[in-house]
Amino acid sequence: MKIPANDFERQWADTSADVMAAVAEVGASGWYILGQQVRGFEEALAAYWKLPHAAGVANGMDAIEIGLRALGCGTGDLVLTSPISAFATVLAILKLGAMPVFADCAPNGLIDLDECREILTKRPGIGYFVPVHLYGHCLDMEALSNLRRDFGLRIVEDCAQSIGTGCGHAGQVAATSFYPTKNLGALGDGGALLCRDADLAASVRQLRDYGQSHKYVHAVAGYNSRLDELQAAILRKAFLPRLARWTSRRQAIAARYREAIQNPWIEIPAAPADSVWHLFPVLVDAKAEALAYFRDAGVGVAEHYPQALIEQPALGDGFHRSGCERAKQFCRRQMSLPIHPYLDDNEVERVIDIANRWRA
Repeated sequence: MKIPANDFERQWADTSADVMAAVAEVGASGWYILGQQVRGFEEALAAYWKLPHAAGVANGMDAIEIGLRALGCGTGDLVLTSPISAFATVLAILKLGAMPVFADCAPNGLIDLDECREILTKRPGIGYFVPVHLYGHCLDMEALSNLRRDFGLRIVEDCAQSIGTGCGHAGQVAATSFYPTKNLGALGDGGALLCRDADLAASVRQLRDYGQSHKYVHAVAGYNSRLDELQAAILRKAFLPRLARWTSRRQAIAARYREAIQNPWIEIPAAPADSVWHLFPVLVDAKAEALAYFRDAGVGVAEHYPQALIEQPALGDGFHRSGCERAKQFCRRQMSLPIHPYLDDNEVERVIDIANRWRA
């Protein structure tokens, strides 16, 4: 029997009644775009995040791009960011015509905020920052707030993997994703931005809907990036009420892994106590061998991510690719063990046993 990285069949068995009730409510309403379901979910999400404003958009990448644009980022601007993340993080920067600047990672894979300070000191032209709260871990929010204050940064926090940790309160904007594998995932794509400033929230809402200030009046050239009524209803009525339970289960699984995996060939990086464990990363020196071993044993391991962002060919031939050596090495060694809220105890113990038997 295989142990998948995610188990959407079990999720459906648990949530289908609530999902179908939400779908029926939307269908009966006759309103399918930017209606009461989106407004209701935005209010619920903002309350959960303890921020006054939330705006749903089409996906997590749009959330970052629209957040940066609402803060004034555009062609030629320099944006400091993390070297390890999904490519969407850097693609959002590139789509604006801005230039990413990468700071290396700390030993646990998250961006090194001390190195960020060094880079910002040496390159005073950097005005924007997209830090990534990776793997379900939250960056040091005090250190992040200090960087914002000391260098006058405009910050869009990439919170796509770390909902529920307290992230999103250091920058002007928090961006998140509802891609299905996320801790709070939809049945398709979706994303949101959250912020404190009402004018900034209004700008985001204008940008997501073709740049309209009023119906058919387009003040700016915006986007077609709207969270669907269906996804908003499903998230609010079926998934958000389960998030606390899902998070608790992820944390319990991670605690068991950290306690019981005792293999000198497998390194478990440090993690903050409040992690919500979107992923469970481990480091191995013979990754191809390890991936094959676990997969042959029926364990759905994955790579997050096999290359550092600075190495991606889409950045273009003229991009300066030196530096971020710790991140490159981290990516070469990293793989993720299954950690989702529908893993049962027997499956967790089986993963542990398989892990401890590798090279034993």
